Amino acid sequence: MQLKQHINASLAEAQQSLEALLANDAALQSIEQAAALLIDVFERKGRVYSCGNGGSMCDAMHFAEELTGRYRLDRAALGATAISDAGHLTCVGNDHGYEQVFSRYIEGHGRAGDCLVALSTSGTSKNIIRAAQTARDLGMHVIVLSGKQAELLSSLSDVYICTPGGAFADRVQELHIKVLHILIELIERHFFPENYASKA
Repeated sequence: MQLKQHINASLAEAQQSLEALLANDAALQSIEQAAALLIDVFERKGRVYSCGNGGSMCDAMHFAEELTGRYRLDRAALGATAISDAGHLTCVGNDHGYEQVFSRYIEGHGRAGDCLVALSTSGTSKNIIRAAQTARDLGMHVIVLSGKQAELLSSLSDVYICTPGGAFADRVQELHIKVLHILIELIERHFFPENYASKA
């Protein structure tokens, strides 16, 4: 019985986090703005880079592969890359320090008009902040997903999406993957409306 109580409590907490996001007009507007920005980048044949640490790295990878592969139905690939190459990460981490693992990649690959999608549940990850700064210096756009308001990352962002999810990072990550899926769907609806012709 105790296990079921923990299961119910966990699901209820997740539901509360989602309901809080649904009621957060500022966050919903930021999601809309992020989708419009990504659509504009892809319309101009720009590239989207994504990054994060730990679970956020996994979300960044998932976001990129859904764009280059497929989300729901087959369609043309979109130019997205997660900064997740083990050779690059270990080389830069060893030679320059972990704070530069994402910024060095952006320095080498990013171009003006491209976009960085950066995930940080805390909003204080030093390598994310450095990546955002490098992207801005190159004339790239920056979209940040965070779980706590962070003045520095917010100031470096074109769009700052804050999704508080409770005391721990797991709820924030659950909201982030929902936001990323929404962004992918909105991008697909714009470029591949035929995939959604039978849906509202």
